[in-house]
Amino acid sequence: MKLVRFGAPGEEKPGLVDAAGRLRDLSSVVADIDGKTLAPESLDRLRALDPAQLPEVPEGTRLGSCVTGVGNFIAVGLNYADHAAESGMPVPEEPVLFNKAPSCIVGPDDTVLIPPGSEKTDWEVELAIVIGKQGSYIAEADALDHVAGYCVCNDVSERSYQLERGGQWTKGKGCPTFGPLGPWMVTRDEVENVDDLAMTLAVNGEVVQDGSTRTMIFKVPYLVSYISQFMTLMPGDVITTGTPPGVGLGMKPPRYLKDGDTMRVEIQGLGVQRQKVAAA
Repeated sequence: MKLVRFGAPGEEKPGLVDAAGRLRDLSSVVADIDGKTLAPESLDRLRALDPAQLPEVPEGTRLGSCVTGVGNFIAVGLNYADHAAESGMPVPEEPVLFNKAPSCIVGPDDTVLIPPGSEKTDWEVELAIVIGKQGSYIAEADALDHVAGYCVCNDVSERSYQLERGGQWTKGKGCPTFGPLGPWMVTRDEVENVDDLAMTLAVNGEVVQDGSTRTMIFKVPYLVSYISQFMTLMPGDVITTGTPPGVGLGMKPPRYLKDGDTMRVEIQGLGVQRQKVAAA
């Protein structure tokens, strides 16, 4: 299934995408696409529905983030060896973890805002994992049982906040609008091989990132298991898993987002985001 949230900001309703690509309203069935809805038994009930019996949503309706009520928005840094190299950082022996503020989550096509005074706002196409089952100290062999599905994340980053202001990377990762998620969450059973998904990001029509989850250092089961050693993962939590090379920081000279830029962010089978960039 492809699960979505649609409608005006703050007024989103739950939905799904049918086999013909039409958006269907799920609000008579579930309250929202949140931790409760993402539980395995709830997803089984949704799979049993006949989408043709659900109201159709008009084309062009805004899409919100594909999941709401996110408690932990956890990010993995330097999870692609070639991205670590372009950033001038060593390949980590263990996953680098930091938090993105859940308040930065927006819809897939919402405007990305450059923070006041920022000169180093950057882009990062990433595969995001959505948790569907609570767990602590999860064995790697059992990790996928805790995954509800996957979605596209643009891990927007302010590099001077992240790297030049001291302390944790969280500073440069959680500004308003720095977490577009969606357009939809694809349930785990419909992603044939999460370890081999093409990923691209274009700025103003120029492809700057062209990679694949194939080159991830730490794979999905390992990341879920590893992170669960340090916190309880809850249904609705999101883990964004790192980016391939091609970020602005790694260009020579570095290149960053400007007011008026556009981004197109895509992962094979998980959909496309399209964002305009504006000064906050």
